[in-house]
Amino acid sequence: MMKRVLLLPLLVLLAGTSSAFAQDVRYNFDKQANFSTFKTYKWVALKGSTPVNDLMDRQIKASIDDELAKKGLMKSDADSADLYVGYQAAVGTEKQYTSFDSGWGYGPGWYGGGWYNTGGGITTGTTSTIYVGQLVVDMYASGQKALVWRGTASKTLDERAKPEKQQKNLTKAVNKLLKNYPPPMKK
Repeated sequence: MMKRVLLLPLLVLLAGTSSAFAQDVRYNFDKQANFSTFKTYKWVALKGSTPVNDLMDRQIKASIDDELAKKGLMKSDADSADLYVGYQAAVGTEKQYTSFDSGWGYGPGWYGGGWYNTGGGITTGTTSTIYVGQLVVDMYASGQKALVWRGTASKTLDERAKPEKQQKNLTKAVNKLLKNYPPPMKK
C-alpha cells in the first residue's frame, strides 16, 4: 500500500513534465481547395521570414521533402509546379519559473496567551531558459498564388541541442505536421 501511495505522485509529476515539453502541432487549410489536383511542388523563399543557417535549411527541406514524397508529391524546379512550398523557422527563448512550497515550518499561531508569527513554510524556486523553436510550413496554389495549407510545429528547433537530437526532433515534428496533409475532406 505504501508503494502505491508513493508511486502515484511520481507518475503525476512525470506526466506533467512530459507534456510540458511535447511538440505542439496545428494546421489550417482552404476548404475550397482541391488537394487531389496537387501533384508537384517547388520550394520558394517566403518574404519577411528570418533565414536560418544553411545546414538547418537543408535539414528542414530534406525532412519536408521526405514526407511530401510519401504523400505522392514530386519536387520540381519549374514555376509550373502545382504548389509553392515555403517555411519560416524561429528559435526563441522564454523564461520559466518553478516554485515549490513545502508547507512545513513555523507559521503564525496562538501560543501561551499571545499571537506569534515566525513565517510559514519554505518556498524554493528556480529559473530556467527554455528554447522554443517553431517551424511553420506554408503551401500555396501556384495558379492563384493563394495559401491553401499552413502547418505549425512548436518546440521543434533547438540550435543548442546535439545534432542527432536536432534531427530527431525535426523529423518527428515534420512527420506529425504533414500527417495532416492532405487534409481530410468531408463528403
